[in-house]
Amino acid sequence: MPCHSLTLDRWQSLAYDGRMPAIEANHLTKTYKVYRKAEGVLASVRGLFKRDYKVVEAVKDVSFSLEAGEMVAFLGPNGAGKTTTLKLLSGLIYPTGGDARVLGYVPWKRENAYRRRFSLVMGQKNQLWWDLPAQESFQLHREIYRIEPDQYRRRLDELVDLLEVRKLIDQPVRELSLGERMRMELIAALLHSPEVLLLDEPTIGLDVVSQRKVQEFLKYYQSEQQITVILTSHYMKDVEALCERAVIINEGELKHDGPLAEIVDRFSRHKVISLQFAGTELPADLDRFGTVVESRPPRVKLEVARQQVPEVLTALLSTYTIEDVGVQDRPLEEVIAEMFTSGSTTSIDRQPVTADAP
Repeated sequence: MPCHSLTLDRWQSLAYDGRMPAIEANHLTKTYKVYRKAEGVLASVRGLFKRDYKVVEAVKDVSFSLEAGEMVAFLGPNGAGKTTTLKLLSGLIYPTGGDARVLGYVPWKRENAYRRRFSLVMGQKNQLWWDLPAQESFQLHREIYRIEPDQYRRRLDELVDLLEVRKLIDQPVRELSLGERMRMELIAALLHSPEVLLLDEPTIGLDVVSQRKVQEFLKYYQSEQQITVILTSHYMKDVEALCERAVIINEGELKHDGPLAEIVDRFSRHKVISLQFAGTELPADLDRFGTVVESRPPRVKLEVARQQVPEVLTALLSTYTIEDVGVQDRPLEEVIAEMFTSGSTTSIDRQPVTADAP
């Protein structure tokens, strides 16, 4: 029986040929038992004999799939279950229920063949040795992943040039800035040419320049190598620059799966009308047309219900002398923040898409 099981697992691992989804999660669930300690000395003594636990559902019945070569944003507030899902897909933890396949492998079986084909980069975790130059950690990765010396040198040269860190690889990691360290982390993660890259907040805490460098690199690298990428980030600039599709998770549940561009169209109830009036003063009664969100005479911005925009524009143009007018959607980050805080995500339907969806 063990031999038969091994043969079956091997067949499943080899079954991935690029025609099936690169990542597929089916009803993934992860729960934890958390000790609930009551307040007071007596309660602490009682807890020595009988403990009270509560069950926390970190991930609840989550299903989605990614085609090979897709780069998808995985969004949600803190504590939504994003990192837990990435840990499940990387095999760091076992699920309570459900199933998943990544490149045809079951992640939590932790087969060496699978671990050589993906990378996990966590913005708040370091994989490089703190007191050693980054190149020493790179050499360790070469040994771990059994990279041929010639291939290793070519990959390292390519990556250090793309990320502009050639002068820094001899410097101890602790002496590098946060942005420089993240670029080194990306090099370490990509040295073995993974087919799947899981990115958990890769630009957290970085300055604007470093964020842009990481964004530009990821966009170029993914386009050239056609690797499959899941990106979690609270920076909507990352998401808008890199991804066309978004999977939104909240309180452990999948709330939306579809094109990123649809989020504003489907879930924003308002548009913003920008106006420039003739003269230097603003009319005093603008609040009857909508909510004034910005006032810099003679310019003003009004937030108006989407369905009322034509009617409001007609009334404004017929009532006042207006020199310039514009209508914009609300920023993506505002719409998503409203979804999380207002509870509107409870009514969101799943709309799974494939890589070639419009």
